[in-house]
Amino acid sequence: MSQELSTLYIGIDVSKESNYVYITNFTQSFKKSFKTLNNVHGAESIESQLLDILPSTDCTDIICVLESTGIYSAHIATYLSASETLFRYNILVYCINPKISKNYRASFSDMDKTDPKDSYILADIARVGRTKDLHPFKGSQKLALQRLTRHRVHLAELLAKEKTYALTNIYLKFSEFGKPDYKFTANKWSNTALSILEEYSSPEDIINSSLEDLTAFIMSVSKNHFANPSDIAKLIKKAARASYRLDQVAYEPINYAISSSLILIRTYDAEIKKVNKSIEDLLKGFNLPEYLSLRSIPGIGPVFAAGILSEIGSVHQFKGEESIAKYAGITWRKHQSGTFEADDTKMTKTGNQYLRYYVIEAANSVKNYVPTYKTYYHKKFNEVTNHQHKRALALTARKLIRLIYGLMSKGQLFDKNY
Repeated sequence: MSQELSTLYIGIDVSKESNYVYITNFTQSFKKSFKTLNNVHGAESIESQLLDILPSTDCTDIICVLESTGIYSAHIATYLSASETLFRYNILVYCINPKISKNYRASFSDMDKTDPKDSYILADIARVGRTKDLHPFKGSQKLALQRLTRHRVHLAELLAKEKTYALTNIYLKFSEFGKPDYKFTANKWSNTALSILEEYSSPEDIINSSLEDLTAFIMSVSKNHFANPSDIAKLIKKAARASYRLDQVAYEPINYAISSSLILIRTYDAEIKKVNKSIEDLLKGFNLPEYLSLRSIPGIGPVFAAGILSEIGSVHQFKGEESIAKYAGITWRKHQSGTFEADDTKMTKTGNQYLRYYVIEAANSVKNYVPTYKTYYHKKFNEVTNHQHKRALALTARKLIRLIYGLMSKGQLFDKNY
Protein backbone atom coordinates (compact mmCIF):
# COMPACT_ATOMS: atom_id res chain seq x y z
CA MET A 1 0.00 0.00 0.00
CA SER A 2 1.34 3.46 -0.92
CA GLN A 3 2.19 6.02 1.74
CA GLU A 4 -0.80 8.18 0.78
CA LEU A 5 -3.31 5.30 0.97
CA SER A 6 -1.99 4.18 4.33
CA THR A 7 -2.33 7.64 5.93
CA LEU A 8 -5.20 9.08 7.92
CA TYR A 9 -5.60 12.84 7.49
CA ILE A 10 -6.88 15.04 10.29
CA GLY A 11 -7.79 18.72 10.29
CA ILE A 12 -8.41 20.52 13.58
CA ASP A 13 -9.89 24.02 13.67
CA VAL A 14 -8.81 25.43 17.03
CA SER A 15 -10.46 28.14 19.09
CA LYS A 16 -10.07 29.15 22.72
CA GLU A 17 -13.05 27.06 23.83
CA SER A 18 -13.26 24.15 21.38
CA ASN A 19 -11.68 22.05 18.63
CA TYR A 20 -13.55 21.03 15.46
CA VAL A 21 -12.06 17.80 14.10
CA TYR A 22 -12.38 16.34 10.60
CA ILE A 23 -10.89 12.93 9.76
CA THR A 24 -10.61 11.31 6.33
CA ASN A 25 -8.44 8.96 4.28
CA PHE A 26 -6.79 9.54 0.91
CA THR A 27 -9.75 8.37 -1.18
CA GLN A 28 -12.22 10.15 1.12
CA SER A 29 -14.13 6.88 1.47
CA PHE A 30 -13.94 7.38 5.23
CA LYS A 31 -15.14 10.62 6.80
CA LYS A 32 -15.82 11.63 10.36
CA SER A 33 -16.19 14.98 12.10
CA PHE A 34 -16.87 15.94 15.68
CA LYS A 35 -16.35 18.73 18.23
CA THR A 36 -14.43 18.58 21.52
CA LEU A 37 -13.50 21.04 24.22
CA ASN A 38 -10.07 22.66 23.94
CA ASN A 39 -8.73 21.14 27.15
CA VAL A 40 -6.97 17.97 28.20
CA HIS A 41 -10.25 15.99 28.24
CA GLY A 42 -10.98 17.07 24.68
CA ALA A 43 -7.47 16.07 23.61
CA GLU A 44 -7.91 12.66 25.24
CA SER A 45 -11.22 12.27 23.38
CA ILE A 46 -9.51 12.95 20.03
CA GLU A 47 -6.77 10.47 20.92
CA SER A 48 -9.20 7.70 21.93
CA GLN A 49 -11.41 8.17 18.86
CA LEU A 50 -8.37 7.94 16.60
CA LEU A 51 -7.36 4.69 18.30
CA ASP A 52 -10.88 3.33 17.68
CA ILE A 53 -10.93 4.45 14.03
CA LEU A 54 -7.45 3.39 12.86
CA PRO A 55 -7.90 -0.42 12.95
CA SER A 56 -10.97 -0.20 10.66
CA THR A 57 -9.23 1.98 8.04
CA ASP A 58 -6.04 -0.07 7.54
CA CYS A 59 -4.07 3.17 7.98
CA THR A 60 -0.64 3.01 9.56
CA ASP A 61 0.25 6.73 9.54
CA ILE A 62 -1.38 9.97 10.72
CA ILE A 63 -0.95 13.52 9.45
CA CYS A 64 -2.64 16.23 11.51
CA VAL A 65 -2.91 19.88 10.41
CA LEU A 66 -3.82 22.89 12.56
CA GLU A 67 -3.56 26.60 11.99
CA SER A 68 -0.93 28.37 14.04
CA THR A 69 -3.23 30.38 16.30
CA GLY A 70 -0.79 31.41 18.99
CA ILE A 71 -1.27 29.90 22.42
CA TYR A 72 -4.66 28.30 21.61
CA SER A 73 -3.17 25.71 19.24
CA ALA A 74 -0.05 25.09 21.34
CA HIS A 75 -1.54 22.61 23.82
CA ILE A 76 -3.42 20.36 21.40
CA ALA A 77 -0.48 20.30 18.96
CA THR A 78 1.91 19.41 21.76
CA TYR A 79 -0.42 16.75 23.16
CA LEU A 80 -0.93 14.92 19.86
CA SER A 81 2.68 15.16 18.70
CA ALA A 82 3.89 13.73 22.04
CA SER A 83 1.18 11.07 22.41
CA GLU A 84 2.76 7.73 23.35
CA THR A 85 -0.28 5.74 22.20
CA LEU A 86 -0.27 7.39 18.74
CA PHE A 87 3.51 7.18 18.38
CA ARG A 88 3.36 3.79 16.66
CA TYR A 89 1.26 5.39 13.90
CA ASN A 90 4.09 7.79 12.98
CA ILE A 91 1.93 10.80 13.76
CA LEU A 92 3.09 14.09 12.25
CA VAL A 93 1.51 17.35 13.41
CA TYR A 94 1.81 20.52 11.33
CA CYS A 95 0.96 24.03 12.55
CA ILE A 96 0.56 26.03 9.36
CA ASN A 97 0.36 29.74 8.60
CA PRO A 98 -3.38 30.68 8.44
CA LYS A 99 -2.70 32.30 5.06
CA ILE A 100 -1.97 28.85 3.58
CA SER A 101 -5.44 27.59 4.48
CA LYS A 102 -7.02 30.88 3.40
CA ASN A 103 -5.42 30.66 -0.04
CA TYR A 104 -6.34 26.98 -0.38
CA ARG A 105 -9.93 27.73 0.61
CA ALA A 106 -10.14 30.15 -2.34
CA SER A 107 -10.09 27.12 -4.68
CA PHE A 108 -13.46 26.08 -3.19
CA SER A 109 -15.56 28.88 -4.63
CA ASP A 110 -18.91 27.83 -3.14
CA MET A 111 -17.91 26.76 0.35
CA ASP A 112 -19.33 28.38 3.50
CA LYS A 113 -16.97 29.76 6.15
CA THR A 114 -17.76 27.66 9.22
CA ASP A 115 -15.67 25.86 11.83
CA PRO A 116 -16.49 22.33 10.51
CA LYS A 117 -15.65 23.43 6.98
CA ASP A 118 -12.40 24.96 8.21
CA SER A 119 -11.35 21.63 9.72
CA TYR A 120 -12.19 19.93 6.40
CA ILE A 121 -9.95 22.41 4.55
CA LEU A 122 -7.07 21.67 6.94
CA ALA A 123 -7.45 17.90 6.51
CA ASP A 124 -7.59 18.29 2.73
CA ILE A 125 -4.40 20.35 2.73
CA ALA A 126 -2.67 17.31 4.20
CA ARG A 127 -4.48 14.88 1.87
CA VAL A 128 -3.32 16.62 -1.32
CA GLY A 129 0.29 16.65 -0.12
CA ARG A 130 0.77 20.31 0.76
CA THR A 131 2.60 19.46 3.98
CA LYS A 132 5.47 17.66 2.23
CA ASP A 133 7.70 20.73 2.18
CA LEU A 134 6.80 21.78 5.73
CA HIS A 135 8.51 20.86 8.98
CA PRO A 136 6.47 18.94 11.57
CA PHE A 137 5.58 20.62 14.83
CA LYS A 138 8.24 20.08 17.48
CA GLY A 139 5.89 20.60 20.35
CA SER A 140 7.69 21.11 23.59
CA GLN A 141 10.89 22.52 22.12
CA LYS A 142 9.19 25.07 19.86
CA LEU A 143 6.73 26.14 22.53
CA ALA A 144 9.47 26.50 25.14
CA LEU A 145 11.74 28.37 22.74
CA GLN A 146 8.96 30.76 21.75
CA ARG A 147 8.08 31.42 25.38
CA LEU A 148 11.71 32.36 26.07
CA THR A 149 12.20 34.54 22.99
CA ARG A 150 8.93 36.36 23.64
CA HIS A 151 9.81 36.80 27.30
CA ARG A 152 13.10 38.35 26.19
CA VAL A 153 11.16 40.91 24.11
CA HIS A 154 9.04 41.64 27.18
CA LEU A 155 12.15 42.24 29.30
CA ALA A 156 13.80 44.37 26.60
CA GLU A 157 10.71 46.57 26.38
CA LEU A 158 10.61 46.97 30.18
CA LEU A 159 14.31 47.85 30.17
CA ALA A 160 13.88 50.47 27.44
CA LYS A 161 10.89 51.97 29.24
CA GLU A 162 12.73 52.14 32.57
CA LYS A 163 15.78 53.77 30.97
CA THR A 164 13.59 56.40 29.32
CA TYR A 165 11.92 57.13 32.63
CA ALA A 166 15.22 57.22 34.55
CA LEU A 167 16.62 59.79 32.13
CA THR A 168 13.94 62.30 33.19
CA ASN A 169 15.17 62.16 36.80
CA ILE A 170 18.83 62.10 35.74
CA TYR A 171 18.28 65.28 33.75
CA LEU A 172 16.78 67.00 36.79
CA LYS A 173 19.71 65.99 38.95
CA PHE A 174 22.58 66.41 36.44
CA SER A 175 21.29 68.24 33.37
CA GLU A 176 24.51 67.95 31.32
CA PHE A 177 25.05 64.26 32.02
CA GLY A 178 25.73 62.32 28.81
CA LYS A 179 25.34 65.33 26.48
CA PRO A 180 27.63 65.31 23.41
CA ASP A 181 29.93 68.07 24.72
CA TYR A 182 30.51 66.17 27.97
CA LYS A 183 30.35 62.59 26.76
CA PHE A 184 33.00 60.65 28.68
CA THR A 185 31.89 57.08 27.85
CA ALA A 186 30.36 55.44 24.78
CA ASN A 187 27.53 54.01 26.86
CA LYS A 188 25.71 56.31 29.29
CA TRP A 189 24.48 53.17 31.09
CA SER A 190 27.98 51.82 31.70
CA ASN A 191 28.98 50.85 35.22
CA THR A 192 31.23 53.93 35.46
CA ALA A 193 28.46 56.34 34.48
CA LEU A 194 25.91 54.76 36.81
CA SER A 195 28.39 54.65 39.70
CA ILE A 196 29.02 58.41 39.37
CA LEU A 197 25.26 59.07 39.51
CA GLU A 198 24.93 56.94 42.63
CA GLU A 199 28.07 58.10 44.45
CA TYR A 200 27.56 61.87 44.11
CA SER A 201 24.24 63.25 45.32
CA SER A 202 24.40 66.46 43.25
CA PRO A 203 26.58 68.34 40.70
CA GLU A 204 27.81 70.44 43.62
CA ASP A 205 29.26 67.31 45.26
CA ILE A 206 31.23 66.59 42.08
CA ILE A 207 32.50 70.17 41.93
CA ASN A 208 33.54 70.11 45.59
CA SER A 209 35.31 66.76 45.21
CA SER A 210 39.03 67.02 44.54
CA LEU A 211 40.29 66.07 41.10
CA GLU A 212 42.46 63.36 42.68
CA ASP A 213 39.53 61.78 44.55
CA LEU A 214 37.29 61.83 41.48
CA THR A 215 40.08 60.36 39.34
CA ALA A 216 40.69 57.60 41.89
CA PHE A 217 36.96 56.82 41.99
CA ILE A 218 36.78 56.58 38.18
CA MET A 219 39.82 54.28 38.10
CA SER A 220 38.25 52.07 40.76
CA VAL A 221 34.76 51.64 39.26
CA SER A 222 36.06 51.32 35.68
CA LYS A 223 38.78 48.87 36.75
CA ASN A 224 41.39 51.06 35.01
CA HIS A 225 39.46 50.90 31.75
CA PHE A 226 40.33 54.50 30.77
CA ALA A 227 43.82 55.42 29.57
CA ASN A 228 43.36 59.01 30.79
CA PRO A 229 41.15 58.94 33.91
CA SER A 230 42.19 62.43 35.00
CA ASP A 231 40.90 63.87 31.70
CA ILE A 232 37.62 62.05 32.26
CA ALA A 233 37.42 63.51 35.77
CA LYS A 234 38.00 67.04 34.41
CA LEU A 235 35.24 66.54 31.82
CA ILE A 236 32.78 65.36 34.48
CA LYS A 237 33.62 68.40 36.65
CA LYS A 238 33.09 70.64 33.65
CA ALA A 239 29.67 69.05 33.01
CA ALA A 240 28.76 69.52 36.68
CA ARG A 241 29.62 73.24 36.55
CA ALA A 242 27.44 73.66 33.43
CA SER A 243 24.46 71.86 34.97
CA TYR A 244 21.45 73.48 36.58
CA ARG A 245 21.19 73.57 40.35
CA LEU A 246 18.15 72.52 42.35
CA ASP A 247 17.07 73.42 45.84
CA GLN A 248 18.86 71.06 48.23
CA VAL A 249 15.57 69.55 49.43
CA ALA A 250 14.87 68.15 45.92
CA TYR A 251 17.99 66.02 45.61
CA GLU A 252 17.11 63.32 48.15
CA PRO A 253 13.82 62.17 46.52
CA ILE A 254 15.33 62.46 43.03
CA ASN A 255 18.33 60.38 44.08
CA TYR A 256 16.00 57.79 45.58
CA ALA A 257 14.01 57.59 42.34
CA ILE A 258 17.21 57.26 40.27
CA SER A 259 18.58 54.59 42.60
CA SER A 260 15.34 52.62 42.35
CA SER A 261 15.38 52.83 38.55
CA LEU A 262 19.02 51.73 38.40
CA ILE A 263 18.19 48.66 40.49
CA LEU A 264 15.49 47.74 37.99
CA ILE A 265 17.76 48.43 35.01
CA ARG A 266 20.50 46.19 36.40
CA THR A 267 17.93 43.50 37.23
CA TYR A 268 16.49 43.56 33.70
CA ASP A 269 20.01 43.46 32.23
CA ALA A 270 20.89 40.45 34.37
CA GLU A 271 17.64 38.65 33.52
CA ILE A 272 18.10 39.24 29.78
CA LYS A 273 21.58 37.68 29.99
CA LYS A 274 20.11 34.63 31.76
CA VAL A 275 17.35 34.31 29.16
CA ASN A 276 19.90 34.62 26.35
CA LYS A 277 21.84 31.70 27.83
CA SER A 278 18.68 29.61 28.19
CA ILE A 279 17.71 30.35 24.59
CA GLU A 280 21.11 29.21 23.32
CA ASP A 281 20.86 25.97 25.32
CA LEU A 282 17.29 25.21 24.18
CA LEU A 283 18.01 26.03 20.53
CA LYS A 284 20.37 23.08 20.03
CA GLY A 285 19.03 20.76 17.33
CA PHE A 286 15.96 22.90 16.53
CA ASN A 287 15.46 23.20 12.74
CA LEU A 288 19.22 22.94 12.23
CA PRO A 289 19.43 23.59 8.43
CA GLU A 290 17.50 26.88 8.61
CA TYR A 291 19.27 27.86 11.83
CA LEU A 292 22.67 27.42 10.17
CA SER A 293 21.52 29.56 7.22
CA LEU A 294 20.46 32.33 9.60
CA ARG A 295 23.61 32.13 11.70
CA SER A 296 25.81 32.40 8.62
CA ILE A 297 24.65 36.01 8.14
CA PRO A 298 27.16 38.31 9.93
CA GLY A 299 25.44 40.10 12.81
CA ILE A 300 22.76 37.46 13.46
CA GLY A 301 23.66 35.62 16.63
CA PRO A 302 21.89 32.69 18.28
CA VAL A 303 19.33 34.86 20.10
CA PHE A 304 18.14 36.76 17.00
CA ALA A 305 18.14 33.50 15.01
CA ALA A 306 16.07 31.82 17.73
CA GLY A 307 13.61 34.72 17.81
CA ILE A 308 13.04 34.51 14.05
CA LEU A 309 12.81 30.70 13.92
CA SER A 310 10.50 30.43 16.93
CA GLU A 311 7.95 32.67 15.17
CA ILE A 312 8.06 31.37 11.59
CA GLY A 313 8.69 27.71 12.48
CA SER A 314 9.95 26.99 8.98
CA VAL A 315 10.39 29.25 5.97
CA HIS A 316 8.73 26.57 3.82
CA GLN A 317 5.37 27.51 5.31
CA PHE A 318 5.54 30.75 3.34
CA LYS A 319 5.01 31.20 -0.40
CA GLY A 320 7.77 33.79 -0.67
CA GLU A 321 9.61 36.60 1.04
CA GLU A 322 6.58 38.86 0.56
CA SER A 323 4.54 36.51 2.73
CA ILE A 324 7.10 36.68 5.54
CA ALA A 325 7.18 40.48 5.29
CA LYS A 326 3.38 40.62 5.57
CA TYR A 327 3.39 38.15 8.46
CA ALA A 328 5.89 40.36 10.28
CA GLY A 329 3.97 43.55 9.42
CA ILE A 330 7.00 45.07 7.67
CA THR A 331 5.00 46.48 4.76
CA TRP A 332 3.74 49.95 3.89
CA ARG A 333 0.43 51.28 2.63
CA LYS A 334 0.52 53.81 -0.18
CA HIS A 335 -0.70 57.36 0.52
CA GLN A 336 -1.53 58.81 -2.88
CA SER A 337 -4.10 61.17 -4.38
CA GLY A 338 -3.98 62.39 -7.97
CA THR A 339 -0.41 63.35 -8.76
CA PHE A 340 0.49 63.59 -5.06
CA GLU A 341 2.27 60.72 -3.33
CA ALA A 342 3.33 61.09 0.29
CA ASP A 343 6.94 60.46 1.29
CA ASP A 344 5.93 59.62 4.85
CA THR A 345 3.97 56.34 4.84
CA LYS A 346 3.30 54.27 7.95
CA MET A 347 4.35 50.66 8.40
CA THR A 348 1.32 48.37 8.60
CA LYS A 349 2.45 46.64 11.83
CA THR A 350 -0.52 44.27 11.48
CA GLY A 351 1.52 41.07 11.63
CA ASN A 352 3.47 39.18 14.26
CA GLN A 353 4.99 41.80 16.57
CA TYR A 354 7.65 39.42 17.91
CA LEU A 355 8.88 38.42 14.47
CA ARG A 356 8.95 42.12 13.52
CA TYR A 357 11.03 42.91 16.62
CA TYR A 358 13.65 40.25 15.93
CA VAL A 359 13.94 40.99 12.20
CA ILE A 360 14.40 44.72 12.84
CA GLU A 361 16.92 44.10 15.64
CA ALA A 362 18.77 41.68 13.36
CA ALA A 363 18.84 44.30 10.59
CA ASN A 364 20.26 46.85 13.02
CA SER A 365 23.08 44.42 13.76
CA VAL A 366 23.67 43.17 10.21
CA LYS A 367 24.18 46.69 8.87
CA ASN A 368 27.25 46.97 11.11
CA TYR A 369 28.85 43.87 9.61
CA VAL A 370 27.78 43.67 5.95
CA PRO A 371 28.91 46.62 3.76
CA THR A 372 25.99 46.21 1.33
CA TYR A 373 23.47 46.67 4.11
CA LYS A 374 25.43 49.51 5.69
CA THR A 375 25.43 51.37 2.35
CA TYR A 376 21.73 50.70 1.86
CA TYR A 377 20.90 51.91 5.39
CA HIS A 378 22.77 55.21 4.92
CA LYS A 379 21.22 55.72 1.48
CA LYS A 380 17.72 55.42 2.93
CA PHE A 381 18.72 57.48 5.98
CA ASN A 382 19.74 60.42 3.78
CA GLU A 383 16.64 60.29 1.55
CA VAL A 384 14.37 62.00 4.09
CA THR A 385 14.55 64.45 6.98
CA ASN A 386 11.86 62.87 9.21
CA HIS A 387 12.17 59.59 11.12
CA GLN A 388 15.49 58.93 9.40
CA HIS A 389 16.76 56.08 11.58
CA LYS A 390 13.42 54.30 11.99
CA ARG A 391 12.65 54.52 8.28
CA ALA A 392 16.11 53.41 7.16
CA LEU A 393 16.15 50.55 9.65
CA ALA A 394 12.69 49.31 8.64
CA LEU A 395 13.63 49.34 4.96
CA THR A 396 16.89 47.56 5.76
CA ALA A 397 14.86 44.94 7.66
CA ARG A 398 12.66 44.48 4.58
CA LYS A 399 15.77 43.96 2.47
CA LEU A 400 17.10 41.48 5.03
CA ILE A 401 13.91 39.40 4.78
CA ARG A 402 14.72 38.76 1.10
CA LEU A 403 18.15 37.45 2.08
CA ILE A 404 16.76 35.35 4.94
CA TYR A 405 14.14 33.73 2.72
CA GLY A 406 16.61 33.12 -0.09
CA LEU A 407 19.15 31.39 2.15
CA MET A 408 16.74 29.41 4.32
CA SER A 409 14.52 28.20 1.46
CA LYS A 410 17.54 26.85 -0.44
CA GLY A 411 19.50 25.66 2.58
CA GLN A 412 22.44 27.88 1.68
CA LEU A 413 24.99 29.78 3.76
CA PHE A 414 25.75 33.48 3.42
CA ASP A 415 28.46 34.38 0.94
CA LYS A 416 30.24 37.68 1.59
CA ASN A 417 30.59 38.12 -2.19
CA TYR A 418 26.80 37.78 -2.63
